[in-house]
Amino acid sequence: MGRADYDIETGSPVGMEKHQPFEDEIGAVPGESFEVGDTWYARTQRFAGRFKIEQRGIERVPENERTDNSLMKVGTMWLSANMVVSSFAIGALAVTVFQLGFVDSLLTILFINILAITPVCFFSTFGPRFGLRQMVLSRFYFGFHGVKIIAIFNILACVGWSSVNVIVGAQLLNAVNNNVPGYAGIIIIAAATFFVTLFGYKVVHAYEYWSWIPCFIIFLIILGEFAHSGKFSNLPKGVGQSEAGSILSFAASVFGFGTGWTSYAADYTVYQPAKSSRVKVFTWTFAGLIFPLCFTEMLGLAVATASVETPEYLAGYKESGVGGLLAAVLFPPLGRFGQFCLVVLALSIVANNCPNIYSLTFSLQVMGRWTQNIPRFIWTIIGTLVYCAIAIPGYSHFESVLENFMLLIGYWLAIYEGIALGEHFFFKKGYLGYHLEIYNQPSRLPPGIAAIIAFCFGVFGAVMGMAQVWFIGPIGQHIGTPGYGGDIGFELAFAFSVISYIGLRTLEVKHFGR
Repeated sequence: MGRADYDIETGSPVGMEKHQPFEDEIGAVPGESFEVGDTWYARTQRFAGRFKIEQRGIERVPENERTDNSLMKVGTMWLSANMVVSSFAIGALAVTVFQLGFVDSLLTILFINILAITPVCFFSTFGPRFGLRQMVLSRFYFGFHGVKIIAIFNILACVGWSSVNVIVGAQLLNAVNNNVPGYAGIIIIAAATFFVTLFGYKVVHAYEYWSWIPCFIIFLIILGEFAHSGKFSNLPKGVGQSEAGSILSFAASVFGFGTGWTSYAADYTVYQPAKSSRVKVFTWTFAGLIFPLCFTEMLGLAVATASVETPEYLAGYKESGVGGLLAAVLFPPLGRFGQFCLVVLALSIVANNCPNIYSLTFSLQVMGRWTQNIPRFIWTIIGTLVYCAIAIPGYSHFESVLENFMLLIGYWLAIYEGIALGEHFFFKKGYLGYHLEIYNQPSRLPPGIAAIIAFCFGVFGAVMGMAQVWFIGPIGQHIGTPGYGGDIGFELAFAFSVISYIGLRTLEVKHFGR
């Protein structure tokens, strides 16, 4: 039986009665079906199977194949992905960029992270329930074709942030040893990330299960050495308009980093049993996110306070950014061991980039039937080559441009959350409103017109409220210090998208009946 004789989306041989033991198994594709036939696709999948490479892409996971019973892995997945130098750098922004005090920054980090990760935790509960990847699940909100717009933004986010992250890691390696050029550091980190993500779900979870431990130890060493140095400064909080603007802009940075995992959330619980407790999945995800985000960002904030009154810390930051701050803490007292600690933190980028590259493949497969017919692991290879091709020249020429662009497009996440949550609570009215048999049927899914128009309204809201290096919106510029503004782009993007979506979707349902 060739591939043409097997419907990869419905999971059924053509011309044969579909095996459907349970109603919720409609549309699920059994794992053995990927090797059926003598086509290029089947031969490639059989080759992958010999090396235990995950063969499944965006096809729905059958209930009998959802055998990952470890809820702890749900937590450690996000624990490792956020126990990294990138989140440390977010905390340092409070002092180095926004000139905030210590206590006000501390409270911002705590409460904004709670708000930011709640959608990630919520959508993580959908993986066990439905066996669908996050981008496929998004068809129920944006329609079969409309979701491709969301997938494009997710692809840009995955590739862009992978490039930014790997540049940061390469800079740390270069700070330890000048003989390691930027391109070599990028290749080292990208290669390690590739080998983890190539093998798929099980290996990604296995790596993330352990990789947080050495990073946590290094951060504890940084905490101990910094506390012993006596360089901490309890910076007073500001007052007035400038304080308000800086708090809002810093909050936007914290929120964007924490909520960035929303568009991947269900990808990492999709092999959990269907009867997994939603409360437990939510709780483990929450614990796995809130601890590393708050710990590393608060540590970054504390270390950055020393740059105000300590010349060597300020000089280190001006010369090498966050790497210079870390070197100022570690190198004088620890010498060679301090350099080793910095190398470990550079390699923590692997854990941070694994979700980006693993989930990138599903966004690519959602783009069309032909992209789905290219096995997941091949997209992993292509994605790795693309972000390396961006990062290597970006290391020397346009790192700041790349980072500013990624911050500019980050508002799409608030729009996505507004539309998805609006559909779930107002129209689906909970989990029972999802008819899984239609997840790959364009004619029965929502048309997506309301979602696309609401997305445009959300973009308008983001533009009105943003305060970025390249552009300050007309509302954002009235907040905070003139010329800098205050960022309320995420808030307006969410509000504009969810309010417009509810009205437009009501009309869409009345007209199309779906």
